[in-house]
Amino acid sequence: MPDAPTMTAIAITEFGPPEVLKPVTLARPLPGEGEILVKVEAAGVNRPDVLQRKGGYAPPPGAPDTPGLEIAGTVAALGKATRRYKLGDKVCALVPGGGYAEYCTVAEANALPVPAGLSIEEAACIPETFFTVWTNVFERGALKAGEVLLVHGGSSGIGTTAIMMATALGARVFATAGSDDKCRACEALGAEACINYRNTDFVKAIQEATDGHGADVILDMVGGDYIARNIKVAAKDGRIVSIAFLNGSKAEVDFLPVMLKRLTLTGSTLRIRPVAEKAKIAAALEKHIWPHLASGANRPQIHARFPLAEAAKAHALMESSTHIGKIVLTTGA
Repeated sequence: MPDAPTMTAIAITEFGPPEVLKPVTLARPLPGEGEILVKVEAAGVNRPDVLQRKGGYAPPPGAPDTPGLEIAGTVAALGKATRRYKLGDKVCALVPGGGYAEYCTVAEANALPVPAGLSIEEAACIPETFFTVWTNVFERGALKAGEVLLVHGGSSGIGTTAIMMATALGARVFATAGSDDKCRACEALGAEACINYRNTDFVKAIQEATDGHGADVILDMVGGDYIARNIKVAAKDGRIVSIAFLNGSKAEVDFLPVMLKRLTLTGSTLRIRPVAEKAKIAAALEKHIWPHLASGANRPQIHARFPLAEAAKAHALMESSTHIGKIVLTTGA
């Protein structure tokens, strides 16, 4: 019998620094029922990938060990009971793993057509960040037009996405970042002001900028001492949404202001959620955000591109925190 088709993928050969990411040859996956096989042309790099590489974020049951949570490319095969896409269609997709590879299977319901006018590399930057921002800022945080959103880590992939989406939907947006250059980039994307947290107290700055109102919704990926400071700067009936804890998940907090301000403290993870839940997020994005992408009002910000084989360099850049926007791997497909 002839050998099964193979592909190049990036393996985590052991937990550790970026150099543990190595190209390997694997069997090409086959789409199961309700799945499509995508010939990957580009894959986004995200903080959870770094955490997985270090041994802190295991794939959910049934997901590939190969890292990578978002892809874009061409539909190469169809599983049973697929209805929407045909061979050759260009799609971007949220996947539970396996994105750092030449081929990747994905639940058809978690794939979306590449928005008109966007490159395949830009499309690969959409799923993880746009799904995350939508479900946390607009669903859990219930951000409305005219309200104030504070985005920590404004120059990150998540941060730049949140700024663009919230601005497009009519919110007042403020951000924090770690350099003047990053702050200027956030403001260019639509932030009313970006506070350099290294030399300015963001609590005081936001209170002054909003005439004492504070932030209606806070998107936080920092944690640590930011937890108490978020409570301090939150507006009455404010919603604080945690999605990561770069400075740690534990803090000593006075909960009296939570009660007095009627605050909501919430958060979520995305990777482990069922296909059906992710499909609902995909449908909401296609309805509310895809028109802004197609019109050019929102456009993913790409900082750097690396060939798939240089995933280690992409991770080193991610960990340097010098990037503004997204980092992308390309397969040359």
